[in-house]
Amino acid sequence: MASLKKYHTKGNVEAGCDEAGRGCLAGPVVAAAVILPLNFNHKDLNDSKQLSERKRNQLRPIIEAEAISWAVGIVSVNEIDEVNILNASFLAMHRAIDQLKTRPDVLLIDGNRFNAYAGIDHRCIIQGDAIYRSIAAASVLAKTYRDEIMDGLHSDFPHYLWSKNKGYPTAAHRSAIRAHGACIHHRTTFTLLPGQLRIPF
Repeated sequence: MASLKKYHTKGNVEAGCDEAGRGCLAGPVVAAAVILPLNFNHKDLNDSKQLSERKRNQLRPIIEAEAISWAVGIVSVNEIDEVNILNASFLAMHRAIDQLKTRPDVLLIDGNRFNAYAGIDHRCIIQGDAIYRSIAAASVLAKTYRDEIMDGLHSDFPHYLWSKNKGYPTAAHRSAIRAHGACIHHRTTFTLLPGQLRIPF
C-alpha cells in the first residue's frame, strides 16, 4: 500500500495535476486535475507508472466517482509541434484546471516547472505523483485517458503497435517508423529516428 499524503497544506482546497505522454513520439499530451476529499484513501492508489494497466483501469472510475472535482485536458500533436512539449504539457494542465467545477486554492503540480495559472497559487513537487494522493489520482486519469486515445489511433495505424507502446520510443515503434515512415499523429519536432535528418511523412 502506498503511503501518500492527504494534502500539502491543511485547510486548502488542493488540486493535484499531472500529465501523460510527454516523452512519446506520437499522439497528444494529456493532463488531469483532481480534487480529492480528505477521506479518500484507496489501497492501490499510487504513481500511475508503478501500477499495472489493470490496476489503473480499476482506479479510474473510483477516482471519478469519489473526487470532489476532476477534469482532463488534451493538447494535440500539431499544438505540441507549435509550442514545444514542455509548454504543451502546461497547456494541457491549464485546460484540465479550466474545467474543474470546484475552484481550488492551490495547484499541486507534478514536476519542477509550471506556467502559472491566473488567480491560483501553485506548488511544483518533484515526483509528486508518488507523494500526494491528489497528484497520484491525476496521474492515473491522465495515463488511462491517453492510453485510450492511443488504442483508438492504433486501429487506423496498426503497424506502429500503439496499442502496446502507446507512442513511446520503443525499438518496435522506431522500427515501424523506419519501415513505413511517419504519419499525421507523429510529432514532427521530435527525433523519430536517431541519426536521421529527415523522416518521410
